[in-house]
Amino acid sequence: MAINKILIVEDDPVQQQHLQTILQTTGAKILVGENGQQGITLAEQEKPDLIFMDIVMPEVDGFSACRHITSAESTRSIPVVIVSSKHQEADRVWAQLQGASALVAKPFSDQDILDQVKAFS
Repeated sequence: MAINKILIVEDDPVQQQHLQTILQTTGAKILVGENGQQGITLAEQEKPDLIFMDIVMPEVDGFSACRHITSAESTRSIPVVIVSSKHQEADRVWAQLQGASALVAKPFSDQDILDQVKAFS
C-alpha cells in the first residue's frame, strides 16, 4: 500500500514541525491536528493512510483518540503509531489495547519515523 497521506496529531509545535520535516521527505501529503479531537475529525474527513499520534494533549488525549479512530467503522483500517515520551512496557501494552499499531519513543530519530512509514507501506 502506498502512503499518500499522513496525519500528525501533536500539540507541541516543535515536535509537530520536526515530524512534518521528516515526513515531507516521503512525498506524502501531511495533515496536522493539534489535539485528539482534531485528530479524530481529520481522520474521519481525510482518511489518511497513516497517523502519528502523541498521547498527552489537551481536550482528548492520544489514547482516547486512537481508541475512537481504530474502533470507528470509517477509520478502523488506518494504522495509528503512538509517538510519546511514555514508553514503558505498560504504556506499550496500553497503546496496543487502544488499537495502536506501533509505539515510537520520544526522543526519536528521523529513521525511527521513516521506518514506521516503510512498515505500513
